[in-house]
Amino acid sequence: MSNNDILDMYIYETNTLLEQLESIVLDAEKENTFSQDSVNEIFRIMHTIKGSSAMMEFDTLARVSHRIEDMFFLIREGTMSVVKDEDRPALFDVMLHSVDYFREEMEKVEAEQPLNEDVDSFLGNINSLIAKIKGEEIPAEEQKAAPAPAPAAETAPAAPAPANTTEGSADFPYGLRVFFDEGCGMENLRAFMLVTSVQGFCADADFTYQPAGVENDASLSEVVIDRGFLLQFRNNADRARAIPVVMTAGSVHSYEEQNYVAAPPPAAEPAAPVQEAAPSAQKAAPAPAAQTGGAQQHQGGQKESLISVGLSKLDQLSAIVGEIVITEAMVTGSPDLKGLHLDAFSKSARQLRKLTDELQDVSMSLRMIPVSNTFQKMNRIVRDMCKKLNKQVKLTLVGENTEVDKTIVDSIGDPIMHMVRNSMDHGIEENVEDRIAAGKDPVGEILLSAQDTGSEVIIQISDDGAGVNDEAVLAKAIRNGIASPDVEYSHKEILNFLMAPGFSTNQQVTEFSGRGVGMDVVKSGVESLGGSVSITSEQGKGMTTIMRIPLTMAIMDGMEVSVGDSIFTIPINNIRSSTKTTEEAILHDSVNGEMVKMLDGYYPVIRARDFYNLPGGAERIEDGILMWLEAGDCSYCLFVDELLGEQQIVVKPLPAYVNNFDIKNYGITGCSILGDGNISIILDAGGLYAAARNG
Repeated sequence: MSNNDILDMYIYETNTLLEQLESIVLDAEKENTFSQDSVNEIFRIMHTIKGSSAMMEFDTLARVSHRIEDMFFLIREGTMSVVKDEDRPALFDVMLHSVDYFREEMEKVEAEQPLNEDVDSFLGNINSLIAKIKGEEIPAEEQKAAPAPAPAAETAPAAPAPANTTEGSADFPYGLRVFFDEGCGMENLRAFMLVTSVQGFCADADFTYQPAGVENDASLSEVVIDRGFLLQFRNNADRARAIPVVMTAGSVHSYEEQNYVAAPPPAAEPAAPVQEAAPSAQKAAPAPAAQTGGAQQHQGGQKESLISVGLSKLDQLSAIVGEIVITEAMVTGSPDLKGLHLDAFSKSARQLRKLTDELQDVSMSLRMIPVSNTFQKMNRIVRDMCKKLNKQVKLTLVGENTEVDKTIVDSIGDPIMHMVRNSMDHGIEENVEDRIAAGKDPVGEILLSAQDTGSEVIIQISDDGAGVNDEAVLAKAIRNGIASPDVEYSHKEILNFLMAPGFSTNQQVTEFSGRGVGMDVVKSGVESLGGSVSITSEQGKGMTTIMRIPLTMAIMDGMEVSVGDSIFTIPINNIRSSTKTTEEAILHDSVNGEMVKMLDGYYPVIRARDFYNLPGGAERIEDGILMWLEAGDCSYCLFVDELLGEQQIVVKPLPAYVNNFDIKNYGITGCSILGDGNISIILDAGGLYAAARNG
């Protein structure tokens, strides 16, 4: 494994551990205590970060994690009772500051920048807490950094010296052989982490392990890969307690229980199979659970075997699958096959189509991840802003297991963060008395929800605050020159001013708002993903922001339509209905605009032929089709020649030289290759309406 691979693994695992740590601390702060399980988990997290950081020679990270590990060792030994009630807020703050510190340093590691060497002040805060937990008072000059720990092998708790035996031992008859995931890397350190975890509940004299020296010798990783890592216990009860630790450890694939001498089990336990150990048993390899007595594989509710795959490889896979889909459509839709009745070919083509659909679904599912991580990060934002703004607010999460394409999940973090901060700063009332007078709960609520509709995910951020003051927003819009004092605006149009660039209703610049950055970032960020944003609000009752985002940007369901010799694709989720009508049903305004009545309202008509200046195509309204489209707050009818049919298409970005002509501002978002080799232009329903209205 190359150094770059090891560094990538270190960064990935540390960031994952930090997410777990932040979640644990936030949950504990709500309860004003750490459970014993949480204390043990934090101890393991910091021990892992300490060991891996020392191995990577990031000394400052190892020093900080070492002192936090020391602190939680004291808490683990004495339970949370050793931390006084008045010291617990400081403990939670220190732990959250630790998460921020490690994240900042990990960003520097990724960017290959030097790490912050000045951590004395931070370590002084930790040392002060440790002194309070011990019931000691230390002079200020001593509240400095603890000496840097030696490499992980020296700073870890002392381990029992493994017996110089082959495999079995009469003194340690109860074995637990652990196998790690293939290709996980650093197997020797992972094995030693199991040793330190076992030391938390098992006396040194009551267990041993093989191979010896895993904490110091990286070459033993090969031995662990080949033969597994063997933990041996003097008592069966200690082995039973070690199994849950093994099951929850990172990158563990499976384990086997092995008895090396016949020992009668406790009366309360069923008899276990006996394995007589011999020197040849040293080469025992993992066997399926059905073949090896006592072997247990992680199944069902137990740990699932996972591997990490680079996003670039998934992008490459998606691109190849897209080309396969296009090629399959070109083969089965070839003009050379028109008029031919080929039963065998048609049967094979249907089977090929079925397989390509399955391949496409699998490749898409590989990129789908839940939005839970992004949602959970909002807990920290709400928590910090509650403290700084002196507000009482709770965050409610709904549908956090909804899965979306990885690229989209990475992109929606900032828009969601801006909306949550907007609700905290602008939405929730500053005075609790105002909420009580309005008949509201003194504690404000922000609801963050996600819903999968099949073709898109709907993310909703709502609060039960004061809502939007239309008069204040309109007055600011007029001062900014984006609204006219002579025009009467609707409530919806006033709300849209909030998403204008540089717009802010705050009179003063604060840490959280007033710089005119926020709502326009949300709008541009979501629209860059092919989505839309809409706002609703009722003064005195709160505000809701709804973001509609496609599940994936690579493949979409679309309706093919023709306009003359040109073919366009309209996303299915933008289509409400299609219908034919007559010239008598069309209303004309004073500037030659056209309107048509659909159900209970009148909607503008956009003729694709005229808007894009296309040759040919239907001119009489009776000769074409009206497509009723919706995107965000806009709703209109698009006039086209005919519907060619619905199909799943592979979205191709526009060439760079085409983008130089600002073509996206004309309602064109991409293109796709059809089965006959022709190009279909993919329309952006919202962008087309905006372009036609401004044109």
